[in-house]
Amino acid sequence: MPNSSRAASGIALVLLLAMSGCAGGSFRPVSDAPVRLGGPYRVRGTTYVPAADPTYDVLGYASWYGNESGKRTASGERFRADWLTAAHTTLPLPSYVEVTALETGRRIVVRINDRGPFAGGARIIDLSRGAAERLGMRAGGSAAVRVRLAEPSESDRDRLRKGKPAKSLPPISESNRLNLQSQLRAAGF
Repeated sequence: MPNSSRAASGIALVLLLAMSGCAGGSFRPVSDAPVRLGGPYRVRGTTYVPAADPTYDVLGYASWYGNESGKRTASGERFRADWLTAAHTTLPLPSYVEVTALETGRRIVVRINDRGPFAGGARIIDLSRGAAERLGMRAGGSAAVRVRLAEPSESDRDRLRKGKPAKSLPPISESNRLNLQSQLRAAGF
């Protein structure tokens, strides 16, 4: 093999190794520390101001996303569509929230590790495909939800950090579900 061919092969090998090393090293490990707020940011003409809100409890709509699997989230972690994660515009990264589907009363805990949704209106959270499936809303694309800040046990946090669901939560009562739906309608959504 001529020297120029060996040199080209060597350079190609070094580049390949360098690129493969970067691919795995560019993602932050899944961890709850440090919690990040970040400064105000602007998307499509709207300014968002991240803040801790221990009383967060909001009615609105959720959609889901999954085609971005493998990409970097706003927290620096790798997005995995089948994990129970979500995107929120302002809650700290990471945060944990309880999401209740108002159509069925099903509840799950998800880990916020990304920013969004940026669609405006009543959409308050973007769920991973895995979270949408657990709530039974994947086929519809979006659904009425209640989202409130949660403080899961350390074992549930550990499960969610590993891509497993937290302990199952019983559905809300029928009267509570109907009341929440009524509140959402009264708010004009």
